Amino acid sequence: MGFTDSRFDVNLSILFTELPLLERPAAAAAAGFTEVELWWPWIDAPVPEQSELDALRHALQDAGTQLVGLNFYAGALPGPDRGALSIPGEESDKFRANIDVAADFAQSLGCKALNALYGNRVDGVDPQVQDTLALENLVLAARAADRVGATLLIEALNAPESPRCPIVSAPKAIEIVDKVNAATGLGNAKFLMDLYHLSMNGEDLNEVIDAYADKTGHVQIADNPGRGAPGTGDLPLADLLGRLKKAGYDGWVGLEYKPGDHPSSQAFGWLYSA
Repeated sequence: MGFTDSRFDVNLSILFTELPLLERPAAAAAAGFTEVELWWPWIDAPVPEQSELDALRHALQDAGTQLVGLNFYAGALPGPDRGALSIPGEESDKFRANIDVAADFAQSLGCKALNALYGNRVDGVDPQVQDTLALENLVLAARAADRVGATLLIEALNAPESPRCPIVSAPKAIEIVDKVNAATGLGNAKFLMDLYHLSMNGEDLNEVIDAYADKTGHVQIADNPGRGAPGTGDLPLADLLGRLKKAGYDGWVGLEYKPGDHPSSQAFGWLYSA
């Protein structure tokens, strides 16, 4: 049990980025993937032109790829300055403007998972003020996700790479999940379990899986160190995915790793030989 028993999708915001956005779905399909996920592709435009949304929708559909996960607006990813929903002012306003746009785009493609990333702590702003704002925005996002039949995902990042992010552990992410569900009564907030981020935080991944598999709505993987493909680091990813399967998780596993020094199409040898 492990790789061969998991359902993989490929993240087109970290793999196939050597290609223009609209060419990536077809490249993923050529590599054998029928499911994909995306960070919000327009880092400066929470509300892009309808023509841009339509073009991406058509590229996904023409390639025969199913969008299974989409981030709400979160600024520029990857990097330490990620997330928007807890940052007072312009960034929070952008997140709110994006909520229905992202939810409607997801619905148009049958996407059932929307990821909302917290923002960094801001100097001179009371953390409680940021957390109150975050909960307000997450409630709005959960309601929008529910409107389109989707799950709202809450992700823990990692402290070494995102030192100002307040959600850098599985228990903290679960705390936010529970608060959102209590505030909305919808029960559609779930944990996004990114095994790379959690390993960077030094968490016991077996314990995380055993404790939180039932609250997990999506899983992402990369090896550690390096955030490369499985087998380039030290994580026993096949064993961990097998443990998730035994714990009852049967959802998608997003491949969110760096392809290294070769084209993304050559970054899946570990899967083809599994």
